[in-house]
Amino acid sequence: MSVWTFIGRLWFYFRMGYSTYLTFLLGYASTLITVYYLAIKNIPDLLNLFPRFVPFAILATVIGLPLSVSVGWAHYKRSAAFSSEMDIQYEANPFWYKLPPGYNKEVFGPVYLEMLLLLKKITESNQSLSSEEKERIDQLEQKLRTLNAGGMVGSPRRKL
Repeated sequence: MSVWTFIGRLWFYFRMGYSTYLTFLLGYASTLITVYYLAIKNIPDLLNLFPRFVPFAILATVIGLPLSVSVGWAHYKRSAAFSSEMDIQYEANPFWYKLPPGYNKEVFGPVYLEMLLLLKKITESNQSLSSEEKERIDQLEQKLRTLNAGGMVGSPRRKL
């Protein structure tokens, strides 16, 4: 692993940990404190309802938790935003254009190539391949050889 790859991984882990966990907790606590001490403390009727911070924080959590889950569910299941995000992830992810490491690269890629070569050999010996079919099989063979060698096929990171 190169130094730049290692630094890139550290940067990714930092962003995930910081944005997913640290800023979430700090943002949640900051929002509760800000709302309570700047809004509720200055509105006498609300201050009578919530004379202390802890009951307000508990009620805000009881209401905010299901509301946040509902909004998150709607984001994934009902909005076009998530599918657009996945389109971008799909286009930018290099592993959609090459074989990922592990069993895909070590087993499935070579097995697919061997199966294609055996089928090609059988059909050629029977002389049952048309010239178009032979050309398509040759193109597939070349793509499988490229993938097995660690190369990419397709058009990654295309700009729309």
